[in-house]
Amino acid sequence: MSKILLIGIGNEFRQDDGIGIHIARKIKMMNLPNVEIHEASGEGSELIEKWKGKSSVIIVDAVNSGNVPGEIYFFNTVTESLPTKFFNYSSHAFGLAEAIEVSRRLQQLPSELFVYGIEGKYFEFGEEISEEVQSSSDSLIKVILTQIEKAIQNKS
Repeated sequence: MSKILLIGIGNEFRQDDGIGIHIARKIKMMNLPNVEIHEASGEGSELIEKWKGKSSVIIVDAVNSGNVPGEIYFFNTVTESLPTKFFNYSSHAFGLAEAIEVSRRLQQLPSELFVYGIEGKYFEFGEEISEEVQSSSDSLIKVILTQIEKAIQNKS
């Protein structure tokens, strides 16, 4: 059985931007079978390399769109493009949204690539995650665990 790849994106030293990594680490501590966990900065070529040859990928990242902090977003990138305005705060010119579109054009997009985003509140230097984002992360972990469980059952 192929493993499900979970990638937590972010910078743990820029407050809420670290939530993707924070969630990935929490799930990694659960030692789930058939789940491979990686952390990433969000640089596009790094992401493409990580999901290369994978069939099922889940990505978690912070969002900075100006909406309500803690709001959770879900994107099935196989059926829809990722809105670049949600993930454009990065200093990388070639980030998550661009990596997905390049993979799509090269016909190398995993057959399942799901992106979860949590609207951040603070992106300044520091390691504290805001209360709104922390609260939403607990809910999102439950959603991701349910998705992983269903994916594993469907592959068995």
